[in-house]
Amino acid sequence: MNYTARQYSLKRLVLLAMFSALAYATMFVLRIKVSFLTFEPKDSVITIAAMSMGPLSGLVISLLVTFLEMVTVSDTGFYGWIMNFSAAAVFSTVASLFYRRIRTVWGALAGLASAVASMTVVMLLLNLVITPLYAGVKVDTVIEMIPPLLLPFNLIKATLNSALVMVLYKPISTALKNTHMLPGTQDAVSSTYKLDRKGIAVLLAGIILIALCVVVLIFIMDGSILFFKK
Repeated sequence: MNYTARQYSLKRLVLLAMFSALAYATMFVLRIKVSFLTFEPKDSVITIAAMSMGPLSGLVISLLVTFLEMVTVSDTGFYGWIMNFSAAAVFSTVASLFYRRIRTVWGALAGLASAVASMTVVMLLLNLVITPLYAGVKVDTVIEMIPPLLLPFNLIKATLNSALVMVLYKPISTALKNTHMLPGTQDAVSSTYKLDRKGIAVLLAGIILIALCVVVLIFIMDGSILFFKK
């Protein structure tokens, strides 16, 4: 292995460690419980890493961070780890695969939209299998929970993470390029974070989505309380 290859590998390890630490730290900054479900913005950080370094990096970070979550802050054990890893892995992988093939604003948006749909479907299917084992309830009970709780929660969770990616990806990727941390940027000329019309539109859309998701999430929390009081 020559010096350039070693340097590239070291930078990649540093980025993996940095994104893993950041994703784990977000669980202490914002962690919202809705019944037995939990929202934290770690999936957005993992997705930014996957879009910057590739889907495999997203999978590695998803595995590491969700395992650390299981043994430190989570109270849902192994079943919760399966759900958390699946959500993070599906969301980050789908988004990054799209963006890897179409490296434009529209490619990123298409990837995020596909990630929202994919994660929501996968999580609903997993809930039908995992929740009866975890909560000791019948599948019919889980099916009843889909319209008032499981579907809206997972849809909002995925949408909120995608909105955070829309807001944060560009400044983070620009900072990494300026420090020559991303592959292929070693000889790049340092640039500042600039927004064109598309960038401004994406930023505003992301901020609006975040606000809407927070409002809807509050309604879901109220609705879940009423559902479990039946």
